[in-house]
Amino acid sequence: MIPEEIFKKVRQIHIRTSHIVQEVLAGQYESVFKGQGIEFEEVREYQPGDDIRTIDWNVTARTGRPFVKKFVEERELTVMLIVDLSGSLRFGTVDRSKAELAAELCAVIAFSAINNNDKVGLIIFTDRIEKFIPPKKGRRHVLRVISDVLSFTPEGHGTDIAVALEYLSKITTRRTVSFLVSDFLEQPNYEQALRIASKRHDVIAVTISDPREWELPGLGMVEFQDAETGETVLIDLASPRARTQFKRLAAKQSQQKANLFRSAGIDTISVHTGEPYIGELLKFFRMRERRFG
Repeated sequence: MIPEEIFKKVRQIHIRTSHIVQEVLAGQYESVFKGQGIEFEEVREYQPGDDIRTIDWNVTARTGRPFVKKFVEERELTVMLIVDLSGSLRFGTVDRSKAELAAELCAVIAFSAINNNDKVGLIIFTDRIEKFIPPKKGRRHVLRVISDVLSFTPEGHGTDIAVALEYLSKITTRRTVSFLVSDFLEQPNYEQALRIASKRHDVIAVTISDPREWELPGLGMVEFQDAETGETVLIDLASPRARTQFKRLAAKQSQQKANLFRSAGIDTISVHTGEPYIGELLKFFRMRERRFG
């Protein structure tokens, strides 16, 4: 049973995202995500122009006439939402936390998936696997997925992206479209796991960030606390030098992540609290459409 407060939030997200799913992204989701490949449909007699590589030699030998295998595209997909709910995702300085933005973005992806008769599953992680919901179809299932992203209270506070990617490989043998949703503030020690996952699955890295994670205001002495470790540090934000150093460090870390994703062949979506995410989603879909068109 979904608590009333969470149910209201889920309903609000559903209302906000329904227009995006039905009108803005209609058709684009299906055009950029392919099925599992092709599956065998039937054997029929060879016709001039058929590719000789599709000849079924066993049937041909048995009948004395050439037969070919006919295949059709397997359209149905499994979409996995791999969502980071570590301590840093509770941060937000604009109109919502990064975790709330992650939930809404997951809603758009999940409703787009079920509108195309695809399955949706969920992995919630921190520095451990917190929860797994097996892939299923249907609106009620998606509402449960969104509710869990919004309301789940994790045991861990840290982040271990490698653990989440390794778990993905354990729970499914078939290729999935996997949206890895995180702020990626963890030191990038998950490169090997990312490369392995990207060979088996279509992995998309969705980076959630807040404006104060790359630029700080000049407020004077401010104490910062790491949401994952609890460590504190005092910074003089009145110092232009301190703010400039912070901004340069944030830009360096961002570039490192971009280089890692590029080298692993991972597509990316970057969204920010306080800013409309639809533009970034459309940019992603159009990029994929050009690639597969």
